[in-house]
This record gives sequence, structure tokens and C-alpha cells, in this order.
Amino acid sequence: MLSDAVANHFRIIEIQKLALARLNIKTIQDLLYHFPIRYERAGDQKTVAGLVVGTDAVLYGTIHNPQTKKSWKSKRPMSEAWLKDGTGRVKLMWFNQPYIAKMIADGALVKISGRVEGDTSKYIANPEIEGVSELPIGGSDTVFGAQRENDELFAVYPESRGITSRWFRHALAKILKEEVLSLCVETIPHEVLTKYTLPKITTALVWVHQPKNERDALSARKRFAFEEIFVIQTAKQQLRKKLDLEKSYTITDAKAHAEEFTSILPFSLTQGQQNALDSILEDIGSPHAMSRLLEGDVGSGKTVVAAAAAYAVVKTPPKERPSATLQVGYMAPTEILAEQHFQSFIQYFSHLPVQIGLITSSGCKKYPSKVTTHEPTKISKTQLLKWVANGEIAVLIGTHSLISKNVQFRNLGLVIIDEQHRFGTNQRHLLTQKDGLIPHLLSMTATPIPRTLALTLYGDLDLTVLDEMPPGRKKVITNVVGKTGREEMYTALRNELDAGRQAYVICPRIDEPDPRKMTALQTKSVKAEAARLRTKELRGYTVDVLHGQMKPSEKEEMMRALLAHEVDVLVATSVVEVGVNVSNATVIVIEGAERFGLAQLHQLRGRVVRSTHQSYCYALTSSGASSKRLQAFVKAKNGFELAEHDLKIRGPGELYGRSQSGLTDLGMEALTNLKMVEAARTEARKLVENDPTLQAFPTLRKAMQTRKEKLHFE
Repeated sequence: MLSDAVANHFRIIEIQKLALARLNIKTIQDLLYHFPIRYERAGDQKTVAGLVVGTDAVLYGTIHNPQTKKSWKSKRPMSEAWLKDGTGRVKLMWFNQPYIAKMIADGALVKISGRVEGDTSKYIANPEIEGVSELPIGGSDTVFGAQRENDELFAVYPESRGITSRWFRHALAKILKEEVLSLCVETIPHEVLTKYTLPKITTALVWVHQPKNERDALSARKRFAFEEIFVIQTAKQQLRKKLDLEKSYTITDAKAHAEEFTSILPFSLTQGQQNALDSILEDIGSPHAMSRLLEGDVGSGKTVVAAAAAYAVVKTPPKERPSATLQVGYMAPTEILAEQHFQSFIQYFSHLPVQIGLITSSGCKKYPSKVTTHEPTKISKTQLLKWVANGEIAVLIGTHSLISKNVQFRNLGLVIIDEQHRFGTNQRHLLTQKDGLIPHLLSMTATPIPRTLALTLYGDLDLTVLDEMPPGRKKVITNVVGKTGREEMYTALRNELDAGRQAYVICPRIDEPDPRKMTALQTKSVKAEAARLRTKELRGYTVDVLHGQMKPSEKEEMMRALLAHEVDVLVATSVVEVGVNVSNATVIVIEGAERFGLAQLHQLRGRVVRSTHQSYCYALTSSGASSKRLQAFVKAKNGFELAEHDLKIRGPGELYGRSQSGLTDLGMEALTNLKMVEAARTEARKLVENDPTLQAFPTLRKAMQTRKEKLHFE
């Protein structure tokens, strides 16, 4: 029955079929594991009649008469609407956000959160708005039979257009009555359940969907969160054990070679860079394959650390060919970044006898040129591949084309992956050499990752953190701009543009459960803001857009135009947070800053951190400049400090979404609990040490095999 299609047990219309498909619910088991996102009490509902000026409020109701207007004093465009519930109505006002009125429909059911303001009449200023499928549950909901008391809980589920929480409550009540629980098999070993006082699977499924009290609901969620982390950790520990047995090239005299490289640099490495390099050199000096993740803020100097390690590798000849050299492959996420890394490596290696190649879909290059020794030259792909295959090209830089079948390395000793968290075991083994040796792996990221997330997602990798910036780098001046101060900000922005600089304007994040709808709304928001800026504050400057609906080639072309200074101001969604380094960009304006996580705000600010000129970040908010989160953004020393702060106050679901981490919402919740993550890791390690192939735990083995988590190294 668990594998039965949901449609075999319920009458489902077409729109519901599509909704279930969007939620990845096909079978009864999928339905059982579609857990609530929260619980509501019958007595929790807030009303318009009970609003108090000066307080924050969350309301549910119906939108009426959304329209674009001009503010009475400044004549600036704004959005306005009314929210009605059973007790009255209240005005909603979005200042400087005229596009919002076009995004909300008359009669739409919504959840509103914001500050209640007003003197003679109340209104909510710049509220966050979220579409809902139904209004909150009242005491009259009798899906479980008798009317519930106000202190009992109702499950609220992740929804999609066409299917509601009410439908899920009815469906799960029916399933749980049909003795389906007896078919559910336990994944967690009995002694682990006992040790951590976790409910068994059958109890937990009832408690998570039909809790009698908060304690039961919390206990069930804790159990499923632990289970998810435990399954992932067991897979990671198995993989780590396997990797520890893999053989790679031993890089002899690695430290001496690296010192030769760093001695000719026009600057000294920071202590953090030196420590990171020492860890890498120790790894590659071993006959076992290195698997290391190097984390560091934008501008912290990861690339030079990677270049030093690369030099140590290419200075080491393979045993069977003393006159040859080992090779390095460097994979970047985009063609533009591959080109930038190619230029960086040319600078680093210009005084050294190392040949460097670049391979992208746009063409191939080689350095040094045989004609002009200090310049790269364009060459045919055929010729480049020939030189890679015979070992003449020591360092090859490119995108995913590096692992295509027609790229054959002679002796690949090291693979460097930049911002490619999905480079997995299969891809790595594609690069395994004919003698059975696999290359060392150095993965790099500028995304600040809290320790719990690193332990969970990267349990098979050793972790090195670069948490200091090179000396002399100017700190980005960050200002939080509330309701006042916009005119001064635009004046400062125009001054920078007049001085020949460039800027980014980031449109606010839009909370919409349907990803396609969200992308469309974001695109509409970006285009509307760009059109407004062209005719208002930034008239006379070249303003263009970058958004999620553009093709990859269109995004690359836009970033090339920005790099060539064909564009003064780029209006974008947060798609720009990790991308090409435009050193001439000195200003980033982030609209609706309160809607972004701190880690994402920090990533966005990183777009202007590399400039040789003083850079500025303006965080625009309607929640007030005194917001603790935004003040933390202004004051934090680095991204890791912000990531941990965000994890505590916003939760991991905001910090790293499902699509980014591969975790479910419950798995994400576990990341706020370091003890739970460490416990799951400890138990997984013990299990794999005692039973490497999990012969005694077939259910756990099956859970690991059938999980479709898109996690690192899978």
C-alpha cells in the first residue's frame, strides 16, 4: 500500500494532480512524509479590530482595491490596498513600491505582517505579503471528528495551487485509520532510538500529523529531523571510509615548491592563507586522495592559495615519466569566471615555466603564446586537447567542459572546483587516471557555511576556513536606509556614477510558494524598477536588467556588458550574488533588505568588495534602521559571523533553502541544533566502523539508496 499511487485512494481532479506533482507527492508513502510546516491553535487568530498602533501584527484576510497612487507629500509612487477580515478593514501602504499593486489581485486571500501605524486612522506600512490558499483554521474545523478545543493543534502543510492544508488533513486522517502504520519499517537502529529517547516510526507518524499537544509534535519532529541527518551522515561516513582507501599522486617536496611560488609574489600571504595552504600541502603530500573544502569570504584570497597548491603539483613529475609534469584542472561555474581565473593564473605564473590552457564553449586559449611570450593566444580546440593529452598543458581552466569525454589528461594530479557544490563522486571518477589513481580535490566556496551545515552536507570533506582579509583592502561602507535618506543615497550614487564607477540595484525578494510564479514576479519587479530609475533618479545613465528568466547565455552577455562598462547600473534579483567580479562597481543598493537573510546580504555586498576604490552598500528597509539583524549586517567582521547569527535568528530554512542544500524543512530545522548534528554524526561513524556495508541494517541501506538528496559528492 505504501507504494500505491495517491490517485488510487482518493478522487483527485486535474488541478490537484498537478499540485501534488509540484510537491513531489506520488505515493502514499510520499503523502505520509509530507510533514506540517507548523501548527496552529483555534484560538490564535488575530483580527483587524484588535490592532494596536506601534505594534507588529500578523493578519489573515482578503485584499480589496489594490492600486498605484502617489504619496501626498513627496508625490512618489506607492501601492495601496485594503485588508478585510470578519472584524473590519485596515489600509495597507507600500511606499516607493508601486509594482506591488500590480502583483496582488482583488479578492486574494493573504497573510500580512507589518507594523501598525497611524494617528487618526490605522494603517500597516510596507507589510510583507504572502498568498494563502485558505484563512486560518477556526474552532469549527471538524476534520478529525468532534470540534477541537482551543488548546489543541492543527497541522498546516506546505501547499501548492489546487491543494490545501485542509485536503492534507482529511487525506492523512483517512490513511492513518487504514492500518498503514504497520507497513512502515524502522530506519534508525533500536539502541539509537533508546539512547536519545526518540519515538519509534509508527508513533512519530501519528504525533507529527495529529499531535495532541506541543510536546508530542516536537518529539515527532525531532525524531524525523534526527533520522534525516543520520541517514545523510551514514552515507557521508561510508563515502569518507571509501575515499580514505583511494590512492592518488604523492606530491613530494610540496612545501618547498609552494614556497618557491609565494616568494615571487608581490605580497605576503596572510596567516589564514598560510594555514590553509599548509593543510592542503600536508594532504597532497600523502598517497591518499585529498578531499578538502576551502571556505572564505569574497576577496579573502582563496585563488592565490589554490594557485600555490597548483604550482606544487605541476612541479612534481609522475614517477614513470621523470621529465614530465603532473597536471591541474580548475573548474569555474561560468565562462566569464573561467576567463577571470585564466587571467589570474597568468599573473601568478608569468615568471614561471608553466603552460596554462583555457577551454570554454566560446573558444580556447593557451599561455604563453609561442609568438608573444607574455600574452595568451587563441588556439583550436583540437590543438588544445592534443596538448592536454600529451601533458604539455600543465594547468587547464574551464567550465564543466573539463569533464567531457573528449578532454583526456595525461597525469591529472589536482582538481580545483570553484563554487561547484554538486561536483560528485561520479564526476571525480571520470577524471581517474589510467593507472587507477584519482586526483586530489580542492573545492572552494565564498558562501559562509555554519558549522552544523558543514558537518552535515560536507561530512566527507576536510574543512578549512579563511576568516581574514588581506591587509589594505578597504572595508565596504554599509548604511541602513529607512523611510528617510533615500534622496541623499541617490545623490551619493549619482556622484559615484559621474566619477566613472558602476552600481547594482537589487530588487526585494518576493515570498511566493510556486517557484515559477515567484520568478515571474521577480522579473516583473526588476523590469518595473529599471523603467522607473531610467525616468526618475537615474535618468541619463545606462540602466539594464538581470533576472532569473534570462537564458544562461543572456546572463553571461549582460555580465560581459557590465564588465566592459557598457552598462552603468544593473538592476537585478539576487541571481547576481555570486558572479563575475566587476572591480569598477563601487555601489550596491539592496531594496527590501529585511527580506533577505544575513548571509545573502553579505554575498550581495561582496559584489563590490574587490574595488580598488571605496565601495558602498545601502540596505533599504521599511522595518526601521534599528533592526537588530541589519545592525548586525553593518557591524559583522565577516560572513561566518553573520551566517551563525542568521542561523539563530531566522532559521536555516531562510539561510539555505531546500534547493540549495537538498534537505527537507525538518532537516533544515536540525541544523539549529549542533548537539543533534554531532550526535547523528557520532552514531553514523560508529555504525560504519562496525559494519561498513550495513549488512545488519537493510532498511537504513535502502533509505540511503533511495534518497534523492542532491548533496555534495553524490
